[in-house]
Amino acid sequence: MRLLLVEDDDHVAAALSAILKKHGFDVTHARNGEEALQAVLPAANAGRAPFGVVLLDLGLPDQDGYQVCGKIRKLTTTPVIMVTARADVRSRIHGLNLGADDYVVKPYDTGELLARIHAVSRRSAPDADDAGTGGPGGGNGGTDEAAPLRLGAVTVELPTRRVTVAGAEVQLTRKEFDLLALLAQRPGVVFRREQIISEVWRTSWEGTGRTLEVHVASLRAKLRMPALIETVRGVGYRLVAPAA
Repeated sequence: MRLLLVEDDDHVAAALSAILKKHGFDVTHARNGEEALQAVLPAANAGRAPFGVVLLDLGLPDQDGYQVCGKIRKLTTTPVIMVTARADVRSRIHGLNLGADDYVVKPYDTGELLARIHAVSRRSAPDADDAGTGGPGGGNGGTDEAAPLRLGAVTVELPTRRVTVAGAEVQLTRKEFDLLALLAQRPGVVFRREQIISEVWRTSWEGTGRTLEVHVASLRAKLRMPALIETVRGVGYRLVAPAA
């Protein structure tokens, strides 16, 4: 797999590149935001396989890492993993809203980083078909998926992956929509954390649990309905359908 490493510290980049290459990755190193953006352009990848993952450090010398993430997302659908020292939930949500697929908080374990890289690369291929399958629950039958799911002021359209609140469209990331769609198809039913991670992230890796928490927080904020998704302590989450 080709991997774009965006890291301004040459010593860190060299050490990390050595580890990644040992695990079979073809690493391209970009030292700043501009180099990263140039690297993902189609012209720069003519005749080569596209990058499988972008590993983006947010502490770049020329541009804010969040801005670079947003620009990369406009140029390519390649999964982006943010590397950040900011551990607060708000910073993570901001990155996910810009299109990042995952994040790693410094200092991180190399094994964790490799697991996250493999996890997002596995997710990216099925996601390309989400619009045609309706995402999670796609095997329940085409006739059921054609009808919008109405949850009070919230409407979820599975075939078009469109969500509106009181008629106003809400822009969700791929995983935010998949998470909401899963819960919305069975309102009131408690979904175990392990089940959600398996169906939405298509992995059983335990470390994804923190990512799930961030996505739930982001959904609550975007929909402006904190009570819509209820945390069932020690179990998981369920969608509480509001009164019509």
